[in-house]
Amino acid sequence: MTDCVFCKIAAGEIPSAKVYEDSAVLAFRDLDPQAPTHVLIIPKEHIASAAELTPENSGVVAHIFEVAARLAKELGLEKGFRVVNNCGPDGMQSVQHLHFHLLGGKQMGWPPFPPQP
Repeated sequence: MTDCVFCKIAAGEIPSAKVYEDSAVLAFRDLDPQAPTHVLIIPKEHIASAAELTPENSGVVAHIFEVAARLAKELGLEKGFRVVNNCGPDGMQSVQHLHFHLLGGKQMGWPPFPPQP
């Protein structure tokens, strides 16, 4: 997808603070961190959201969680971490490319967002 910011980051057209990369995924620091450690993990293949996962492309999600576990260890999140996926407008998805937020470095509250009236 030519106008997708995450596709451009994955292609190296837009710089990012990479923390991990392999042939299938890229992980980089979030520009607006919501926790002391806030990393985005994206598939390099464009998948618009979790709602577009299929049997043919869903294997990348397992790989993303393997990468999240590895990064959590490497980034010192031994006390715990959160992995978040926002899907669709009501889920507050801001970039239409499947991505997961790896958050840690502090105790998280629940619910993560204040309830709306």
